[in-house]
Amino acid sequence: MSRASVCHHIEEVGLVPVLRLPSAELVVRAVEALLAGGISVCEVTMTVPGAIEVIRHIVQRFGARALVGAGTVLTAEDAIACIDAGARFIVSPGLDLPTISAAHSRDVAALPGALTPTEVITAWKAGADMVKIFPCSAVGGAKYVRALKGPLPQVKMLPTGGISPSTAHEYIAAGAAALGMGSELVDAAVLASGRDSEVTDRARELVAAIQAARSNPRPPQVRST
Repeated sequence: MSRASVCHHIEEVGLVPVLRLPSAELVVRAVEALLAGGISVCEVTMTVPGAIEVIRHIVQRFGARALVGAGTVLTAEDAIACIDAGARFIVSPGLDLPTISAAHSRDVAALPGALTPTEVITAWKAGADMVKIFPCSAVGGAKYVRALKGPLPQVKMLPTGGISPSTAHEYIAAGAAALGMGSELVDAAVLASGRDSEVTDRARELVAAIQAARSNPRPPQVRST
């Protein structure tokens, strides 16, 4: 699967669930719950115990059903290890140029993190396939994405952090290519208590919210009384 195909799939789904979970078992259950809810993309962070082997396991287990990426990748060496395990995209919380180069050397999509306009431009010039705007909610959320998209319409942006079904519409309308979501979608406590169906329900709700936003980018008007 080429870098372009990976990004096309991410944009089509509209969501990148960030799986920052305490065990391999919960990661597997999270992927199953997400697939049941219509989300065929997931990002396994390097903070998961044994993350590289977890990536290898879920790639083998779910095959073509799930597009698996690696997150919180901080070095080129870790990027290559994740790619060797089967990761098809590499996500970082910040901008590290050697990590982008390492991913591209294997024809794997690189989604570095950036926040300021300078960082976003630097990432895009370095060939970033998408730019993760992080931590987006801390600096204005959808309004910040809209402000960035004004001078940078060509940059595919993946805002991450603090997004919910109620705000997804705002981010899509602001120009986000897709949305990154962590505990707002996949809550470790929910999975640990066996309530996997809640993750599936949240996934369905978010898929529906993104589809609605794309079909009607204008938010509903509220009449004053």
